[in-house]
Amino acid sequence: MLSVHGRRPIAPVVEPIARALNSMGVSPNVMTVFGTVAAIAISVTLIPTGHLFAAAVLTGLFAAFDLLDGTMARLRGGGTRFGAVLDASCDRITDGALFGAILWWVMHSHGAPGHLFVAVVVSLVAGQVTSYVKARAEASGFKVVGGLVERPERLILALVGIGLEGLGVPWAIEIAMWALAAGSVFTVVQRLVMVGRGPGAGDTIAPPAGVDDQPAGERA
Repeated sequence: MLSVHGRRPIAPVVEPIARALNSMGVSPNVMTVFGTVAAIAISVTLIPTGHLFAAAVLTGLFAAFDLLDGTMARLRGGGTRFGAVLDASCDRITDGALFGAILWWVMHSHGAPGHLFVAVVVSLVAGQVTSYVKARAEASGFKVVGGLVERPERLILALVGIGLEGLGVPWAIEIAMWALAAGSVFTVVQRLVMVGRGPGAGDTIAPPAGVDDQPAGERA
């Protein structure tokens, strides 16, 4: 939801920074890679060692680079196809590092409660599938816009959960992860329904390369 409706309110903050970076000759792709490397480093060093509040604050800060690079590209007249692929790939890597680090902390520092382990794994997998459904659908010509829990909501829920946990708020991580798991599964189904109801959803497609689609009885 925030991917669609949340950009305009923060544009007055993001756009001046993006203009300044463009004027300095910094490319959007450089910002994408820099933000990704920084977010991964923060996740894998601070979360497993129990510095949850610091990890939440710093990861949230560097997550803003995901807004900056897109805004920079737009102000330059539009992004490139490679830039879009790079940005999407880096998002998946960053999310994997974040939830992998949370899972490590759950297993080694939080007593590894089974229900929380399941919630983090479901959140990780469903979050990746949510993005994959959109990418695969758009590659097939469908338009998928919105969803209950997109990447901004995933980050907010996860970071608020670990941040409050780091401040000693009881059950913060459990509530956040289970809310995220349920919302992410719902969003996967929601996007599949969007595609299933889209124009041309029932059209036949060519078989994959290397597959013989001729019926066995008709082969010579």
